[in-house]
Amino acid sequence: MLVPAKWFFASRLNLWGLVSIRVLVLSLQIISVAICYIYKLFDLPWDVLIFSFVGSAILCILTVVRLTYISWPVSDIEYTIQLSYDLTIHCLLLYCTGGATNPFVSYFLVPITIAAATLPWFYTLCLVGYAILGYSLLWIWNIPLQIQSVWAGDTETLLINLHLVGMWLSFTFSTVLIGFFVSQMAIALRQQDQKIAEWREEGLHDQQLLAVAAQAAGAAHELGTPLSTMNVLLKDLQDTYTDKALQDDLALLQSQVQLCKGSLQQLVRAAEAERLHDIKLQTVTSWLHTILQRWHLMRPEVSYHYQLLGKSDEPIFKPHTILSQALLNILNNAADACPEEIDIELAWTKNDFTISIHDKGSGIPSFMEDGMAKPFVSSKEKGFGLGLYLSQVSVIRAGGSLKLYNHKEKGTIAILQLPRIKNQS
Repeated sequence: MLVPAKWFFASRLNLWGLVSIRVLVLSLQIISVAICYIYKLFDLPWDVLIFSFVGSAILCILTVVRLTYISWPVSDIEYTIQLSYDLTIHCLLLYCTGGATNPFVSYFLVPITIAAATLPWFYTLCLVGYAILGYSLLWIWNIPLQIQSVWAGDTETLLINLHLVGMWLSFTFSTVLIGFFVSQMAIALRQQDQKIAEWREEGLHDQQLLAVAAQAAGAAHELGTPLSTMNVLLKDLQDTYTDKALQDDLALLQSQVQLCKGSLQQLVRAAEAERLHDIKLQTVTSWLHTILQRWHLMRPEVSYHYQLLGKSDEPIFKPHTILSQALLNILNNAADACPEEIDIELAWTKNDFTISIHDKGSGIPSFMEDGMAKPFVSSKEKGFGLGLYLSQVSVIRAGGSLKLYNHKEKGTIAILQLPRIKNQS
């Protein structure tokens, strides 16, 4: 069973444009020949003309089927063959209608212009040589136009008028084709170059992210043993010393160690769930509530105000681990900027939901305004410059966006926007 092709290549779009031109030209040629036949203007080889029209129609149909159901990109050789076929058909039509004296001989420029705009110089040069050869041969071999006897009384005037009208039509038609279709083909090529540049940039980001992920995995593996050792020593210290203040400090240290161990275990479980595609749907409010609870255990000194702006039709989505970690990084950045009076708001629309985090710190430094999306750029004295970068990459990979602004009153506001899953029922 044939499956429609959906790959994006400029060469495919250009071939679609060439088919459109061919259909338009074929339609006008059929109309012109039909007028000549109905009004008995010229005595033409009708069988040869019909054969050329049928051949062009068959090629159009085959090309449409190829572009619709075959996902391969169109190669330069295939595109050159398509253009050479158009030149061949045009030579055949001119041979039957007066050769080089036909005013529509200037249509040779249209395929050559298309080739110059879309093909490498070698293929363009081959088509130029082929067009010049065909034009030159039409001076020698052609079937002269023969006015039928019904118009014999004013043959010279009729030929001159038809030639002038044909020159005007040929110039107008060729100019429109070159101006519109060739510009569209050039736009398609520029769009492909832009997409390739975007893919290359995404590949570089993925390489950087992979390098950071490999280092993080190694660090997480190495942290398991010292955390276990610290947990055992803290229990021994609690059993050995009875001082109340010391016991409180040891209990706090032990809770933080347990939190670190829990984070590592949760990371492993979440990675396994993602590998098995076992991530369950959650409502946005429950996911955000869980993250805030975890964050409050990590940063008990922080005070914040949480406001739910959504009223009904609560969104659901799949909370990947990378999104949870990204939100934690943003919250920790806000806490580092100012641990007091952090405003957190959750709102949603029918397409997405938005989490806004506003701290009362000093705002975004001027040297970071252009480098917030780059790794190893940090405004913190002891920061690694990875938290915000990883958060932004994670959110973008999930189909959302992360934007940071200096608030008009004070501090920084981070806006995290993510798509919701539709058809919740």
